Amino acid sequence: MAAAAPDFFSDALRREIIRSEQRRMRALAIILAVLLALSLTVANVFVDYTSRMFERDVPGWLPLVGIGPFLLYELVSLTILRYRAARDLDFLRVTRFANALIETSLPASIIITLSHYMDPVLVFSFWPPLLYFLFILLSTLRLDFWLSVWTGTVAALQQIVLVLWLVPLEPWGNIPQETLLFHFSRTLVLFASGLVAGFVANSLRTQFEMSVRAVAARDRVTNLFGQHVSPAVVDRLLAARTDPPSEMRTVCVLFLDIRGFTAMTRRRSAEETVALLNAFFAEMIEVVDRNNGIINKFLGDGFMAVFGAPLDDPAAARNALAAAQAMIATVEGWNRTHPGWALRIGIGIHLGEAVTGTVGSPQRKEYTVIGDTVNLAARLEQLTKDVGARLLVSQSVHDATPCNGAVDLGPVAIRGYDEKVRVWRMA
Repeated sequence: MAAAAPDFFSDALRREIIRSEQRRMRALAIILAVLLALSLTVANVFVDYTSRMFERDVPGWLPLVGIGPFLLYELVSLTILRYRAARDLDFLRVTRFANALIETSLPASIIITLSHYMDPVLVFSFWPPLLYFLFILLSTLRLDFWLSVWTGTVAALQQIVLVLWLVPLEPWGNIPQETLLFHFSRTLVLFASGLVAGFVANSLRTQFEMSVRAVAARDRVTNLFGQHVSPAVVDRLLAARTDPPSEMRTVCVLFLDIRGFTAMTRRRSAEETVALLNAFFAEMIEVVDRNNGIINKFLGDGFMAVFGAPLDDPAAARNALAAAQAMIATVEGWNRTHPGWALRIGIGIHLGEAVTGTVGSPQRKEYTVIGDTVNLAARLEQLTKDVGARLLVSQSVHDATPCNGAVDLGPVAIRGYDEKVRVWRMA
């Protein structure tokens, strides 16, 4: 099918990015809250343990200084994002990069803070530098390749800058933790992690776009042809990747009407009436689907089915006749199982050329079939009342497919037609 308007995709993607960003911020806020709680617990409860780890006494409030501002920033940012999302407002792209820079600076803040209480060499072997990987991993939820690369780049640069500032390096020393190569290799890993996260984010974004396009294409088919189109027809229309053209083509049109249904509804409630129609039409739709047709319109207590459009079907007349005969058999079975809702139907079928295509406005279109072929099929259905038949077919249908047991009614006067039309009554 033809791709939907680009604005639809950009809007859907924008909304998904905002939702994904909210998930990322919630996850990060929870992680920071847990990290802050654990740090406060260790600093204030396990005092003997911390005194052995650090060169100086660590104040119990220190985690609040190192982690607290970032947790507060994350909560405020999440609140603002929710506020803007509720009003369908977006963030500028530069704001996202600034946000990534601020968030990814948390490990640097903790490293600088701990370096006052611990040997800087040990700090870089402790857990704070590992937080960089957490931010890089969560950056995939931004669904933006360059934001993930930016996060990895910020982490790598901060890592190497802090090392050069805090650690007394010896380029060719004997202690690995004090050599430039040792820390530079870690920096490369951080940058590479950002690249990998970027590819993952891009892959997630691509999958989302493909899902949106698939849903949009299927919705477009549903909007054009209604929900009563068989999955097989939908798949073939989707495979075509283009809207059905407006053209003159040979189609076989079938009209079905439930006889005396209006009178029946006077004795039933609205709920019962709707339930009956839904149950009955469900069986009729299955018959039409099975015979490669589509129900183009529901007409109250009847419908119009089309065979040979929008997909070509050389056996359109045969399929329409088979569908009509299956409908009659289905109604007979229905009446046996629903004696209180016994139904009578009339069906008219005509084969001929008709104009097919999509009509409507840019906001709402539907596939339609119009022309004399449609009108005559409708007249044949109405004629079943006068001649006491359940199924009438035109001469063109009789010529196109075997009509075993058909009775020739001869030329019959049809309302709206100057000349009589030869009609066949199916047994």
